[in-house]
Amino acid sequence: MVGVAIHPMPQWQQPDMNREPDFFQNLQDELSDGRAWLDRTVVLGYAILAGLCVVLFTLLSETAFEWFMHLYAAAPWVVLIWTPALTAFIVWCTRRYFPGAAGSGIPQVMTALDPLLPRDSRHRFVSLRLTFAKIVLGSLSLLGGLSAGREGPSVQVAAGVMHDARRWLRPGSVMSERALLVAGGAAGIAAAFNAPLAGVVFAIEELSKKLEARNNGLIIAAIVLAGLVSISAFGNLTYFGSIAVPRFGWGALLPGVLVVVLCGVLGGLFSRLLAASLTGMPDRFSAFRKRFPVRFAAACGLVVAIIGLATGGATFGAGAEEVRNMLAGESDISRLYVLLKFVATWVTSWSGVPGGIFAPSLSIGAGVGHDVAQLVAGNSASALAPALIAMGMAAFLAATTQAPLTSFIIVMEMIDGRPMVLSLMAAAMLASLISRLISRPLYGTLSALMLRPTREHHARTAAAEAAAGQDSTASTDAPPAQGPPPRLD
Repeated sequence: MVGVAIHPMPQWQQPDMNREPDFFQNLQDELSDGRAWLDRTVVLGYAILAGLCVVLFTLLSETAFEWFMHLYAAAPWVVLIWTPALTAFIVWCTRRYFPGAAGSGIPQVMTALDPLLPRDSRHRFVSLRLTFAKIVLGSLSLLGGLSAGREGPSVQVAAGVMHDARRWLRPGSVMSERALLVAGGAAGIAAAFNAPLAGVVFAIEELSKKLEARNNGLIIAAIVLAGLVSISAFGNLTYFGSIAVPRFGWGALLPGVLVVVLCGVLGGLFSRLLAASLTGMPDRFSAFRKRFPVRFAAACGLVVAIIGLATGGATFGAGAEEVRNMLAGESDISRLYVLLKFVATWVTSWSGVPGGIFAPSLSIGAGVGHDVAQLVAGNSASALAPALIAMGMAAFLAATTQAPLTSFIIVMEMIDGRPMVLSLMAAAMLASLISRLISRPLYGTLSALMLRPTREHHARTAAAEAAAGQDSTASTDAPPAQGPPPRLD
């Protein structure tokens, strides 16, 4: 056995752990690094720009849906032509010019964050070009009355803006490309929901799983700044106003548990159905979609239009107005609203248009809470209904996305529901647990599908290298030849 001598560090090199930090020296060192401050200024400037882009997206999408509702009010049967035609145009334009803009946008950002993805392929998932396309095509989806939201797409919108900041940062800057994507995606949630805290939690739970210690302060500052831009534009108002939270007793236990279990099961089925549809089921509908995507999109638009006509327009759009009416006790929706909104949202996503499922999921969960309040709560229905509706929103969103922390914080900030924080948290956690028994995480599944060509390329390269290492008698110091990665679109 060979002994290894370990020499102690000389006394003059050992750090003095008891020495107090020199405030003025640290301040001088910090202020003297002008390039670092320039990088921070660039990042925060792009955070403001990202917030402005989300604000623009919000204004365009809300205006587009208002125009659609004017059209529907003037001539309801026209939507049987308008919605299918516009859906077909959106899908054709997306597939022809902006294939990376299809769908929600969150899987694209997750794919761009994956370490296996080559750096030069990130522009296929996040870029200023895709940000522009997402804003325009996402607004057109609502102009067609499709059951889609703008909140998920706002993640890709803001991430594309923040990712562009890399060109102005010095090499080795504290803000890496990954940190910029995390900050951008979370800033999109913060600005879309007017909820900065939800953006921070979304960055940790769904995008990065953790924040890097060296730049977490700057990431959080960028997220909060984007949220403040939204607040400056729309006011410091909660999305759905404030609800009156009743005093809970044992009589509320059964309705609350029923809402959470129903939302967990329905959300898990919804997630599984979406994942199966978008990844390609072995059935004739998926085969037709693959062969004739534009015709399939037109058929999906026709289904959405028929459902909207059958419900008196209740299932058109994201569903925010219906949620407000439910919380205010002024809703007269059908008992079939949950089922029909479920189908309309699924068909809209299956069509391939740029659009999210956050807002429609909130409306479906609200419908579950509203129905349970009417059926189970009896004389206390009017008092318990807002709380059950809020729990339904948090539960169904958590079951669909399997991101319970983000879901309950989003709902809490949207309804000013701090007195309900424990019940919302419990609802989101339990519903997410039930959903995990039924379905894999939706966004992770879609991201894995986008990464499949890259993983297959890495597997082929590794197999070729192993075969070359076994068969070759030449020097193994020479690196194997590698071709370019396959296209991901």
